[in-house]
Amino acid sequence: MRVRGFVIVAVLVSGSCVAGVACRRASAQASSPSTSPSTSPSTASPSANAAQPWQNGTSADINRRLEQLQRSLPSDATSYRIGSDDLLDISVFDVPDLSRTVRVSATGDISLPLLGSVPVAGQTPQDLEASLADELRAHYMRDPQVTVFVKEMESHGVSVFGAVIKPGVYQIRGAKSLIEVLSMAGGLTDGAGDTVTIVPGEGNPSAATTGASEAANDPAPPAAPAMEVNIGDLLGSDEAKSNVMVFPGDIVKVSSAGTVYVVGEVHRPGGFALHANANISVLQAISLAEGLTSTAARSQARIIRTDPVSGKRTEIPLNLGKVLNGKQADPELEARDIVFVPNSATRSSLYRGGEALVQISTGIAIYHPF
Repeated sequence: MRVRGFVIVAVLVSGSCVAGVACRRASAQASSPSTSPSTSPSTASPSANAAQPWQNGTSADINRRLEQLQRSLPSDATSYRIGSDDLLDISVFDVPDLSRTVRVSATGDISLPLLGSVPVAGQTPQDLEASLADELRAHYMRDPQVTVFVKEMESHGVSVFGAVIKPGVYQIRGAKSLIEVLSMAGGLTDGAGDTVTIVPGEGNPSAATTGASEAANDPAPPAAPAMEVNIGDLLGSDEAKSNVMVFPGDIVKVSSAGTVYVVGEVHRPGGFALHANANISVLQAISLAEGLTSTAARSQARIIRTDPVSGKRTEIPLNLGKVLNGKQADPELEARDIVFVPNSATRSSLYRGGEALVQISTGIAIYHPF
């Protein structure tokens, strides 16, 4: 039996910058992929210094790259292995009483007339056809012709969730490459981060090896370690190093991109997703928030940063006036940073520390501008 996967490419609309000093700087750094003047996009290699469209583009660019890599992979010639809960259609030519549809039990067996309980788990349909024909030939028939068809695959599921378009459990024939599995899930969403985590299941050889090596000394051996793959390395290389194999029973999780928040005296306060966790500066964040209002206290802005381990909040003073005039460096923001721009008239009363701002930011919109 051959199982064909369908690749779904989601085209998402990216946001745009607003004109202005900050917007021009943001557009130059965040929105425009750079390409070497002497190298055309059609001939540039992923390893070249020129940025590829998917590196700074939208999730649609990333998914087009996934589709391109998926099509370049060799066809899967691995024979399907029958497992528990699979539904089998077994036919014996010219003997309708022996032909029937049966489901594999949790112990990997099926029950057939004359033959009784037959172990089938781990066999290919071709192997099972041969073994059933041998049993019938040995005791009941002269030249039996047996056909086995896997009607439903239920034992080879891979769980894919996180920042993918169609999260769920997908049945696969043997091992599949990570690119194929992500393509089956429809590709990445616009809020995808930069890492994919693969947690090995029982069908993964690494999990089986770990369990076998520890079983003698430990009745409950530890699970095989999870594997992390960088999405940039996966898309940017034609080698198989990052395109690891995913086995039935594995769990694949695509991380979500970090978010920075801009609140206070800006035209569009909110959270802005960092596409593929790309770096973003304060001016880029301000431009995505459509700039400062006329009542903004530029010299009294703050960056509120939360330590991801301890949870401690740090306030970093920021003079936006000097940053806009080029007299002060434009600092880069980290995921979960909050840029607060107070009102010039009431800044002392509005600004009460990071706690109130975090409460405000949790209820505002999250934008995907890239």
